Amino acid sequence: MTTISKRNTRKMLSGLALISVLGTTVLAGCSSDKSTDNAAASNNGGNGKAGSNFHAEGLPIVDKPVTLDVLTIRWGNMGDTFTKNTWLQELEKNSNVKINWQVISSSDWDAQKSVMLASGKMPDVIIGDLAFGDSDIVNNLSIFRPLDDYIDKYMPNLKAAMAEMPELKKLSTFPDGKIYSLPARLPSRPYSSVQPVINKEWLDKLGLKAPETLDELYTVLKAFKEKDPNGNGKADEIPYSDQKDLDMNLFAPFGITDMRGNHMVLKDGKPEYFPTSEAYKAAITWANKLYSEGLIDKETFTQDDTMLTAKRQNPDNALIGFSYQWTPDAVFGQWSKQYETIAPITGPDGKKYQIGDPNGMSIRRNEVLITTSNEHPEVAARWADQFYTGEASIQNFWGAIGTSIEKNADGTYTLMDPPDGTSADAWYWDSSLRDFGPKYVSPDFEKNIKLDPTSGDGLKLQLDSLGKEYVTQPFPDVMYTEEEYAELPTLITDIESYIKSTRAKWVTKGGIDQEWDAYVKKLNDMGLEKLIKIYNDAYDRYMNIK
Repeated sequence: MTTISKRNTRKMLSGLALISVLGTTVLAGCSSDKSTDNAAASNNGGNGKAGSNFHAEGLPIVDKPVTLDVLTIRWGNMGDTFTKNTWLQELEKNSNVKINWQVISSSDWDAQKSVMLASGKMPDVIIGDLAFGDSDIVNNLSIFRPLDDYIDKYMPNLKAAMAEMPELKKLSTFPDGKIYSLPARLPSRPYSSVQPVINKEWLDKLGLKAPETLDELYTVLKAFKEKDPNGNGKADEIPYSDQKDLDMNLFAPFGITDMRGNHMVLKDGKPEYFPTSEAYKAAITWANKLYSEGLIDKETFTQDDTMLTAKRQNPDNALIGFSYQWTPDAVFGQWSKQYETIAPITGPDGKKYQIGDPNGMSIRRNEVLITTSNEHPEVAARWADQFYTGEASIQNFWGAIGTSIEKNADGTYTLMDPPDGTSADAWYWDSSLRDFGPKYVSPDFEKNIKLDPTSGDGLKLQLDSLGKEYVTQPFPDVMYTEEEYAELPTLITDIESYIKSTRAKWVTKGGIDQEWDAYVKKLNDMGLEKLIKIYNDAYDRYMNIK
C-alpha cells in the first residue's frame, strides 16, 4: 500500500507541475564518451540509420559491441543489485549491446533532473516512470525521440502487444499524436486498489458480522466505540482512521472512486467532476454524522503519517476498527492477523463500487524513453523490444529464472522462497527492475504464473476476488498539451485548497446544505469551468486515439 500511494502521489504531482529549469551542469556520466567500438558502430548504423553492423532481426543486434548509457531511478537507497539479474546479463551477452547503468536514488533525483533538462545533455535511454513524467516530456519534446517508426520497424514484440491490448497505444500517445515513451503491463496485478479492511477479532468478540451496507457499517462503528472490543477497559478504540484530510476511499459507497487523484469520475460513461456532485454532497453529510458521533478519528485532518502509524501499531492494544488498505498486513504490525479484507460496502443506491481499474492495476507509460542524444536509436529500440515477452517480463518483475523463479515441467512458473531474513518484496526489488521498465505479460501468459495465495502478490490477487466485479471504470490516465500544463498548476492549487478546507469544515462542523450553492459559485469564480474543460478536452483526445 505504501508504494502504491507514493506512486499515485508522484504521478499526480509530476504530471501537473511546471518544469523548473535550473542550472547548467551536466549530470555526471550522462554524456560519457562511447568506446571506439561505439564509434565504429555509429559509422555503420548511427543517427537512426541501420548499417551493416546492425541486424533488424534476431540476435545479436549488432556485430561489433555498442554501449548505451541507460539511466534509471530507484526508490531510496535500493541501489543497483538488479543489474546482476541473469536475464539482463544474458541479454547483454547475446545482443552485443553493452549497458552502462546509471542508477540514481529517488531522493536525489529532482535536483539532478532539473540540471539535466537545462543542459539538454542526456543519457541514451531512460528506464522507468520515476525519471520523467508527462509534463517533463511534453515541455521538452526536442530531447526525446518520437518512437512510432522504431516500433513499426524494429519492435515486433511491442507491436504485437499493442495489437492485442490497444490500451497500451492509447496510453502512450501524446497530444501531438506521436509516441515518445513506451508502456508496460506488469504481471499478475489485481483489478482492485485499496479495499475495506476491518478488525475481525473485534467483530467476533461483539457477535457482529462484517458490514455490507452503510447502515450496517454505522452500527459496527458505533459498537466499536462503545463496547470496548480491545478489552482493555478504556474507551480508546478509534472506529475509523485513515489518511490525513479524510481518505476519499470512505466515499466509495457513494460511487466516488478517485483513481487518478484529479476528482474526475465516469458516470454513465461521461466525465464528471465529483466535488460539485450530489453524490459528494451526500457523502460529506454521512461523514459528518460519523464524525459528530466520534466514529471518525478526531485527528483525521491534523495527523501526519507518523501519528497514524503509531495508532495502527500501538504496542499495547489494537486501536483502529476500520480503514481502507492494500492488504491488512501492510500497516498494522503485530495486530495484522486481527484484520481481514471485506467486500465493498453497498451504497445508498443499492450498488457496490470498488476503486481500481478493470484493465488491471498493471498498465503504465513512460517506462522507456530514447533520447535525441542517442546515436543508435534503432539499437536501443531493438534492445528494449527484447523485454516485451512474457518470460522476459516476469524475470524483470520478480527476478531471473533459476534465481527467483522456477520454471516447471508443465510450462508454469512459481516463485522461489526468499533468503532467510529477507521479505519477498524486498528480494524482488533487489533482483529485478520490478515496477519499472518495459514489460508485457499477456492475459494468456498470466495463466501460467502460479502465486502463493497467502502472501505478497498472490495474497492481493486472492483478496481482489472480493471486489473485482465491482471495480468502476476510472477516468483514463490522460495527457495534456504544453498550454494545458501551463494552466493546470495554478487552477489546481487554488481549487484543491478550497475543496479541502470546505470538506474539513463540513465533516467536522456541518453546514453543507446551507453553504453548498455559495461553494459551487466560488469554485466557478476560481476557474473550475476552465479546469473541467481541460480535463474534458484531454479525455476527448484520449478516446479518439485509434
